[in-house]
Amino acid sequence: MMILKALSRGPLHGYAVARWLEQATDDALSVEEGSLYPALYRMERRGWLSAEWGMTERNRSAKFYKLTRLGRKQLEAESSNWARTSALVTKVLQTAEKIP
Repeated sequence: MMILKALSRGPLHGYAVARWLEQATDDALSVEEGSLYPALYRMERRGWLSAEWGMTERNRSAKFYKLTRLGRKQLEAESSNWARTSALVTKVLQTAEKIP
């Protein structure tokens, strides 16, 4: 979901996705290449992302990923699911009474 969110802002190459996630979480979340790239490839195979080669800001060749229409729908679905799940967890954590 977080990768999809990063790409909802526009096309990015893998390193830029990782940097955006780190910046968005004030460096609390570090994304390893060994996790990021397999996830990007999997999302591309599922049709959530499209990719094309381009040049980075440092004039290096890189694969840029872009969210597809199906990817936007997936982001909406996962965001809604996360909102429901986190609300339920919050509710449980805030429950003060003990259940027998």
